[in-house]
Amino acid sequence: MAQVILYEYPFNERIRTYLRLEQLFRRLAELASRPHPLDHHFAIQTVFEIMDVAARADMKSDVLKDLDRQKAVLNGYRGNPAISEQALNEVVSQIEDCFTRLSELNGKTGQSLTENDWLMGIRSRISIPGGTCEFDLPAYFHWQHHSAGERQADLQRWMEPLMPLAEAIVLLLKMLRDTGSAQKVVAPGGQFQQNLPQGRTFQLLRLRIDPRSGMIPEISGNRLMLSVRLLRQGDDERLHPVNEDGSFELTLCA
Repeated sequence: MAQVILYEYPFNERIRTYLRLEQLFRRLAELASRPHPLDHHFAIQTVFEIMDVAARADMKSDVLKDLDRQKAVLNGYRGNPAISEQALNEVVSQIEDCFTRLSELNGKTGQSLTENDWLMGIRSRISIPGGTCEFDLPAYFHWQHHSAGERQADLQRWMEPLMPLAEAIVLLLKMLRDTGSAQKVVAPGGQFQQNLPQGRTFQLLRLRIDPRSGMIPEISGNRLMLSVRLLRQGDDERLHPVNEDGSFELTLCA
């Protein structure tokens, strides 16, 4: 069992979308690295999910703006004796590389894949329960019988147009997570509330809890307040509020 379970809660829709994309990119990398045709089927399905999430008109521009904003913040630290210029230059260089690669992509993320009729044929069927059987998509069934190496090479080729967005999302979320400081808190009777300071906008809450407690956090929040209610799964498989005190580690990231 994991030493702790990490839960993350976004305070705005933009970070919510970033977290969804991060989860999808992690899943895609894991599935594509495996050799079984079934894993590669779900890898292709994940490619389509990423395309759906990234198809939002302002998605690419939001990420580029965030990269530019982070670069401006970091450049403001130049000349500060407490900051390593070498470390600063390395991070700024990463941001610039991500910005360049993403801005060089034409159109929305994954748009080039929409020109692949074979992939789009699979996309039109994959959301239908059992819709990718051999009698529906014989060419896809044939592809699933290629060697693992051939299928993985194809997957890498299809993943390539998505990688600039993946790298940018990973970098932005890492920088956001690095802004927080963890604190141990207690939830009396399984309830915890905290007013958030005015004048500072938090974007992400990170909560670590010991799985041995059996407690599951239900998190809600806005720019003024956050609330955590601790629940436990009962014998009826439903979640019930706990009545005893619970403790966890809380990190607020701005």
